[in-house]
Amino acid sequence: MGKLLPITNYPIPLFGVYRLEEVRKMEITAKAQRTPRSETEVVAYLRSPIAIRERCEQIFTMAVAGKSNHFACDLDQLGQVADYVIAVMREQYPDLQIPFHSRWRHFEAGGVPRLALLDQKLAEMTPIQKAAAKFDLAIISVLLDAGAGDRWHFYEKETQLGFQRSEGLAVASYHMFCQGLFASDPHQPLQADAQKLQQLTEKELADGFGATTENPLVGIAGRSQLLQKLGHLLLASPQIFGEQNPRPGNLVNYLLKKEKNNQLAAATVLSAVLEGLSDIWPGRLEIAGSNLGDVWFHPAVSDDGLVPFHKLSQWLSYSLLEPLQELGIEIINLDALTGLPEYRNGGLCLDLGLLKAKHPDICSQPQSVASEVIVEWRALTVILLDQIAATVRKKLGMSNEELPLVKILQGGTWTAGRKIAAQLRTGGIPPIQIESDGTVF
Repeated sequence: MGKLLPITNYPIPLFGVYRLEEVRKMEITAKAQRTPRSETEVVAYLRSPIAIRERCEQIFTMAVAGKSNHFACDLDQLGQVADYVIAVMREQYPDLQIPFHSRWRHFEAGGVPRLALLDQKLAEMTPIQKAAAKFDLAIISVLLDAGAGDRWHFYEKETQLGFQRSEGLAVASYHMFCQGLFASDPHQPLQADAQKLQQLTEKELADGFGATTENPLVGIAGRSQLLQKLGHLLLASPQIFGEQNPRPGNLVNYLLKKEKNNQLAAATVLSAVLEGLSDIWPGRLEIAGSNLGDVWFHPAVSDDGLVPFHKLSQWLSYSLLEPLQELGIEIINLDALTGLPEYRNGGLCLDLGLLKAKHPDICSQPQSVASEVIVEWRALTVILLDQIAATVRKKLGMSNEELPLVKILQGGTWTAGRKIAAQLRTGGIPPIQIESDGTVF
């Protein structure tokens, strides 16, 4: 599909008006024959984990039937992929006591106990205040966690350690948070607030990441604009983020109103994240003024042709669970959320033969994040992660409750994807190169 095109308005009889990159490629007229639903219902559906799996399943079924133009799917490889993942899990967690796949793991990169140091800094706060501060940190850090490129690294002066990619972004954002970069009040540095986020400059963020022409970080402009938009959104949504000193962390109070008997469903957390934060994403696709975020078009998908992923939003949801648990909230129905369709999990499927690219240019030429190739790769990754997880559990004789998907991702597929990439390619680069603006991967 080449480079991303400008956003264009395009009339669709069923849903009104869409704004979609490369919209001229859409052939959607025949898809309007179905029974109409309200635009509100369509938005709610496309923001649900059910929609992610249902739409991705359509692409998966097509690929298994050999009808994909881009990928072949070899399910005979599931067993050996599961064996590889289990070996990685046992290497990392010999007792299989695996934590959630979340941003909190990255904050302790290099074996440095940064979370214990954070807890010391938060020691004078109430439990709710601590949770709000951790929500602030997790939300900001996850929003900054998109592809860093293979040339950038973050040097931590305190430990004299260097980190790349997700770990580097996490450690850098941890230090920026602790230094009060995201707070407007120097007397309350351990927070992120609307006033400061609106004023945050690209240079401040670049300096925080240690990014220079010699140490380039991709997508700095996109990241700074994302945080600035977050600042405006916080002010515009007082019912979620508070009227006094609007903060991302006030989402914890919003969620606590939804718990029942000290229980909260994982999908409820994702719903709150999507409700509260969807408008910060670059305008790719809208229905009736609602920004859908990480939702893309694929011509093989029925109805509207739209495939939701919500990768960063689910990653963020996973990362908010632990501060909620620290408040005594039990998180239920963990496996309602999906695996994360990003390049480590997707790379694992390609590198171990579950998926095979049908054309060499898929892996040799950079691909637009909106392209059919990338949408299809991500959709296949979602369904294959479910199948890998089921196979891993069967081999280990463990239940979904004992080994939920969020732990298999951590143990797990993400680590295994990085490991096999490092064995196959210099620098551990993914098998497919993606043109990213710093807000998807």
